[in-house]
Amino acid sequence: MYSSYTTHRLTVRQKIRQLNWGLIFVLTATAAIGVAMLYSAGDGSWTPWAVRQALRYAVGICILLAIALIDIRFWWRNSYVIYGLLLCLLISVEIIGSISMGAQRWINLGLIRLQPSELMKVALIVALARYFHGVSIEDSGRLRFICMPLILIGAPAVFVLKQPDLGTAVFIILTGLAVLFVAGLRLWKFGLVLGIAAAAIPIVWGTLHRYQQKRILTFLDPESDPLGAGYHIMQSKIALGSGGLTGKGFMLGSQSHLNFLPEKQTDFIFTMVAEEFGLLGGLILLGLYIVMMVYGVFISLNSRSHFGRLLAMGITSMLFLYVFINIAMVMGIVPVVGVPLPLISYGGNAMLSVLIGVGFLINVHIHRDIILSRSGNES
Repeated sequence: MYSSYTTHRLTVRQKIRQLNWGLIFVLTATAAIGVAMLYSAGDGSWTPWAVRQALRYAVGICILLAIALIDIRFWWRNSYVIYGLLLCLLISVEIIGSISMGAQRWINLGLIRLQPSELMKVALIVALARYFHGVSIEDSGRLRFICMPLILIGAPAVFVLKQPDLGTAVFIILTGLAVLFVAGLRLWKFGLVLGIAAAAIPIVWGTLHRYQQKRILTFLDPESDPLGAGYHIMQSKIALGSGGLTGKGFMLGSQSHLNFLPEKQTDFIFTMVAEEFGLLGGLILLGLYIVMMVYGVFISLNSRSHFGRLLAMGITSMLFLYVFINIAMVMGIVPVVGVPLPLISYGGNAMLSVLIGVGFLINVHIHRDIILSRSGNES
């Protein structure tokens, strides 16, 4: 056993003992619900979605444990390298990326199709945590210290927007801004950024693709095209309301199983949960996400290093954005932007980014008593 405030390296046995098994249990329970819902979406068949999702989680949890057990100083030293590699992959998507459904977002690696924009969400948090670790609390809110973080946020957002993937680009920007807020950026500067963003809306609108503009217009008035652009959200609202308090029962959702509900295995899977298990089922799933976020907040507060605190809060903010945007999207509160529900929606890249992020979260928990100086060495 080691002392409460340590500067020496932990053994593998000590790290395994310090793993946050409670958080891993919550993750596994959430993923199990996801596999069950994909089994239902496949009309009682493990193929094509449920069995693949289960295998992806098994591989992903191994990656999570590997990330969690590596010394936090390694991640600190190589944070910019990780960010740089992901940015290079984003650029390479423009050159060698594979096209699917009109978008060029993936790199075909044979066994898997890698979507660098998903992994960039985590890499950005690690890079920003590294940057602000070396900046004092007083300086972190000053304008001259904000230029580099804005470049770190803006560069991947621009390349993702070109794919085109407006939802992920906005997600990356929001994640970066969340880290800036936690690092000490003053509220009036956020107001300034929002003002600039509002002024740029006419310019940005002209750069959007026609289908992206239609998504926004449909969000404002989905009833204007109920059988076209507004179909997704209209059917989603019908399914949400039809579930009632306790739902229609597992595999008994009419909207989903009669194929009225589009993308039921990905973006709109929360609607399927609400239809089959009702308000109570939706609240239980939300409760699991809230427990994850509470773990994240406490891990951040207990970290002795500023790098660890920012990294943990950044990952927690990412989880919150995933959950909030997806559920708000299927309820018609925000436009449909294609953000998956963590560990529930079908998709390997989104699951990988979440599990890698939680791996860093547990890494901070394990190394919470390691004190890093401004140079990144233990003090």
